[in-house]
Amino acid sequence: MKLKVLEDNNTFIDMYYFGEPAVSYYIEDGDEKILFDTGYSGIFMKNAELLNINLDSIHKVVISHGHNDHTGGLKNFLETEKHLELIAHPDCFEYKEDNDGFYIGSPLSKEELSEMCTLKLSKAPMKISQHITYLGEIPSFHNFETRYAIGKKMVNGEKTKDTIQDDSAIVYQSEKGLFVITGCSHSGICNILEYAKKVCNDNRIYGVIGGFHLFDIDDRLEKTIQYLSENHISLLYPCHCISLKAKIEMAKKLDIKEVGVGLTITIDE
Repeated sequence: MKLKVLEDNNTFIDMYYFGEPAVSYYIEDGDEKILFDTGYSGIFMKNAELLNINLDSIHKVVISHGHNDHTGGLKNFLETEKHLELIAHPDCFEYKEDNDGFYIGSPLSKEELSEMCTLKLSKAPMKISQHITYLGEIPSFHNFETRYAIGKKMVNGEKTKDTIQDDSAIVYQSEKGLFVITGCSHSGICNILEYAKKVCNDNRIYGVIGGFHLFDIDDRLEKTIQYLSENHISLLYPCHCISLKAKIEMAKKLDIKEVGVGLTITIDE
């Protein structure tokens, strides 16, 4: 597998690409080309051009969850691409707003998307390439990763608290163990990793990249660090939605890697 970071909050010194608080990854699994999330504004397309990545080769797009920093680039991308499969949770493209009533969901509705691509919406895990599985809805395993609401969603015409049940991830199965790719980990990064183990029947976590959604130095962070340490994870790439103080605290006990636009990660089968 080869993963290239097309969009992230961070950019590297002397690597002149565009950044914004969002996520987009280009992934190759053999001949299969996959786009994971589309960022906020569509600048992943500019970065792909600068990185000499041909987006026309992509036939599958995975959306981690419905927030606009992961779906915002969909409209621009789908206007230029055809015959795509779009993989996500069934609730991913429902109406979402923040606590102030500002719309923070996908720029395209489920109905609009169904006319532009082939929708594959599933709560259950789904194999999407030879070595990559979409995890679907993430169950809870750890009581320190209790879901909490971020804004509201629309259910049967009424607004209700949104605990982001549509949050998911994908996992690559290698000979060294599992490499997990997340968007924001609203489900809890440890819950996601534990579910990846169960789905793939492999207790080895080789690596993980994506948002960890950790901001405070608290019990949740402490127990997350303990879990990651106990799992002896070789490649840790926390990015996008994690505070500097949380990363500093993690770095005291874990070997965490820096992430920025243009980063390439290669994992042998």
